[in-house]
Amino acid sequence: MIVKNNKRGGESGFAIYVNAAHPLVRRRFTIAHEIAHYILHENLIGDGIAEDALLRAGLSNAVERQANAMAADILMPWHLIKDLQENGIETIDGLATILQVSKDAMSYRLLGVPYQEAQAYGHA
Repeated sequence: MIVKNNKRGGESGFAIYVNAAHPLVRRRFTIAHEIAHYILHENLIGDGIAEDALLRAGLSNAVERQANAMAADILMPWHLIKDLQENGIETIDGLATILQVSKDAMSYRLLGVPYQEAQAYGHA
């Protein structure tokens, strides 16, 4: 979540919190997602945005998609993916491991579908 916190929020006044029990790849995506909300939607944050177990924050789907897209740009920039592919790292698994993102995140980035679906079509 991203919340207004004058004590921990630094110059911006906002602090980002992640669940330490989540895998590293999820924590990284969450942080990038919340940074995207700050950059793109600071006016919508108010006192904070917290996501529940269903990953709904009370924001529109379009706003959440924008934050997800920017998080993908932060963690999986196309120029790095291209460089890795040119150096023989071409699988979703390989790219996800090197860029420290989930297989699902990489699959969505490359193919626009979840990893399981990519596997079913022989793209993993």
